Amino acid sequence: MKNKTLNNRGIALITVILIIAILVAVVIELNRSSRADIYDAANVSDGIKLTYIAKSGFYGAAAVLTTSKNNYDTLRDDWAHMETISLQSTTLFTDGYFIARIEDETGKIPLNKVVYENGYYKMLLRLLEQPEFGLDERIATDIADSIVSWISSADNPADDAYYASLNPPYEPKNAPIDCIEELLMIKGITKEIYYGTKEKPSLAQYVTADSDDGAINVNTAPKMILRSLAEGISPDLADKMDEYRTNEGNDLSGTKWFQNMAGVTIDPELLLTVNSTYFKIISTGQMSNMAKTISGIVKKSGNKSVQTIKWRQD
Repeated sequence: MKNKTLNNRGIALITVILIIAILVAVVIELNRSSRADIYDAANVSDGIKLTYIAKSGFYGAAAVLTTSKNNYDTLRDDWAHMETISLQSTTLFTDGYFIARIEDETGKIPLNKVVYENGYYKMLLRLLEQPEFGLDERIATDIADSIVSWISSADNPADDAYYASLNPPYEPKNAPIDCIEELLMIKGITKEIYYGTKEKPSLAQYVTADSDDGAINVNTAPKMILRSLAEGISPDLADKMDEYRTNEGNDLSGTKWFQNMAGVTIDPELLLTVNSTYFKIISTGQMSNMAKTISGIVKKSGNKSVQTIKWRQD
């Protein structure tokens, strides 16, 4: 009888120990799960904050585009110096800030105006053949031809076969480019060419899918674009042009300054202007080691209003 009682006590003790072990495991798991939920909630909260900080930078940049006092656009305007406003954003938020910049799309090559052997085609070819890209003439020509074929409504059996051989296969668009990222789908354009490297420029920085009449603003075009406008515009001359147009005392109200300095004939198919319509805004919200970027294309109407055309959140 005594042994039976001892056995029952032993079984009870083991049962209690098992129950305690199970409870401890449950408590530990609940604690881990609760902490994970807290961390997730904090990350979601920070993500929302970052989005609104980035949006603030985007809309602030758009507002700056309407402050120009001239009826022409230059690199001397406030929108070309967003780093000052970005620095001031640290005073607007308790635990974050934004870094915003604006790029003038009217200062880039309008890809949808490129037709085989027209002025914009030759300009694109001159850009690709600049030594900074490190492309030989054949590869540069192949890329220019592939872009023309991609946007052309005419079928190209050779290109059709190439795109069909890819994994996964797809068809060439045979229509205007809607966003510049489409270049990554075009034959011959590698990520290195599109994004650039530490040693080489990014093709995406010098071309645009957004343009009405294809006019290029010589007041804001990057120096590599100035060099691409005509044969004979050397890097040294482009540097002098850039110095001239950033000098506050020089008249940039028309394209005459550029034509005088170029000293060469510009292809009549290339439209030149000093007015810009499309701009790209890139705004990154930052908090500690977290960041969120919003980018988009806006269209400016005079100096009064700005309309968002495209919007992307990375």
